[in-house]
Amino acid sequence: MAPHYAADRLSALDAMFLGIESHSAHMHVGSISIFEGDALRAPGGGIDMEKLRRGMEAVVSHTPRLRQKIERTPVIGHPVWVDDHRFNLHFHIRHTMLPPPGDDRQLKEVIGQVMSRSLDRHKPLWEMWFVDGLSGGRVAQITKVHHCMIDGAGGVSLMMAMLSLDADPEPPAIKHWVASEPPSGAQMLAAELAHRATFPLAALRMASSALAGSGPVRPSLRGAIESLGDLLQAGLSPASATALNGRIGAFRRFDWSVTDLERIKRIKNRLGGTVNDIVLACVAGAVRGFLLGRGEDVACIDFRTAAPVNVRDAQNANSARGNFVSSLIVPLPLDEPLPLRRLSRVRDATERAKAAQQARGAEFLEELSDRMAPGLMVQIGRVVPLLRPCNTIVTNVPGPPFPLFLLGARLLEVYPYVPLMAHTSVAVALFSYCGRMFWGFNADWDELPDLDDLVTAVEAELDLLDELAVAASPPAPPRRRAATRKATSRRATTRSSGNQQSHGRRRK
Repeated sequence: MAPHYAADRLSALDAMFLGIESHSAHMHVGSISIFEGDALRAPGGGIDMEKLRRGMEAVVSHTPRLRQKIERTPVIGHPVWVDDHRFNLHFHIRHTMLPPPGDDRQLKEVIGQVMSRSLDRHKPLWEMWFVDGLSGGRVAQITKVHHCMIDGAGGVSLMMAMLSLDADPEPPAIKHWVASEPPSGAQMLAAELAHRATFPLAALRMASSALAGSGPVRPSLRGAIESLGDLLQAGLSPASATALNGRIGAFRRFDWSVTDLERIKRIKNRLGGTVNDIVLACVAGAVRGFLLGRGEDVACIDFRTAAPVNVRDAQNANSARGNFVSSLIVPLPLDEPLPLRRLSRVRDATERAKAAQQARGAEFLEELSDRMAPGLMVQIGRVVPLLRPCNTIVTNVPGPPFPLFLLGARLLEVYPYVPLMAHTSVAVALFSYCGRMFWGFNADWDELPDLDDLVTAVEAELDLLDELAVAASPPAPPRRRAATRKATSRRATTRSSGNQQSHGRRRK
């Protein structure tokens, strides 16, 4: 019998992101959006915060997770979401202002300060800051949401709920809501025990079918176990120690870059690979030059990146709740001095990582943990970063190719933010929007005072690959025979139908 109260348990993966957070490793994700400011201003000229709060009140009224907080199951301690009876939107929507001249350097400093503070665990785990005083009358929005609540693809869904396709939108409708009755400790404990009790019987049926060799269960189970082995092999072997893997503190630096998406697609089409391959090749070349500049010998470095991947199914494709993400560990060839060979090796490495099905192994481990020992994922999440299986994080989230608006204000730029793990001093996140690719670089304040040098190196690598792509021969056109065959087929179809009618690089 379902409980009569409103509570939603965190999955093992969501609980892991909550459990691995520390004073120095904050586990919030986020974004920095920059808007044209005129539509967001009050008659006096400043930001119309009441208008913004009304707009966000409408979003919150339709998104229950934004007004829920964490409670713990007695004895077991597993976290669950419950409605916050003291929810106050004014706590979460905040306002600050840059002093003149209001340039991007000042904005980046404010972003670093905002992201250097953990979210309050006694309240819903999100904040939204609006920043006035930017040059050109622009307005920035800094959004931070705990990773236990959302992943990259979920962040896109939340962004789409906040923004509109119309420059002159209808006033947002606010849905009336009343906080649900919170569960008692006994109710939470009973629900958690009932959840775990379903697994042993299902596991017994799976094992019985596997041993009998009936149906597709046996190869599926064997494949999951093999994928788990691949994952453990990648996760338990340490990468090389580099200047990007010191002991991180609580304070952050943030920087960005922006590229026309068409440039990256041109490189991909001329030189081969995927958009992600081009991104990883740029990062590999930039890190190589960066470490050489710090006096490191890159000839024998085993340098790896964690590349999160979206594992949403059709049912959760547009969900803004929870995490449906796994990760591939991809080695980057820092020892390779030639950019075309570096790209080729990156392409081969990503193909091998996908073939090893590390993501599938992670899903199997999460399901096993969720049903039997949810705390297992937390312990794994705490131990694995100490083993240093990767040196950095590079994640790419596709966004909408069309313009979006916040209460009539056009979204100009949006830079993603991904958190640092222990002993990982820099992380790179990318987001595509309206024909451009936006890069967000998050770094430890003390470990990377020269973060801008790394950003410049990434931009230089992209320029180099673009020059090589332009110089390369364009893709060969389809062979004439195939084109003729296709035209003949079209003519035959027409006859049978009778009379029926049918650069952009810009750095701030």
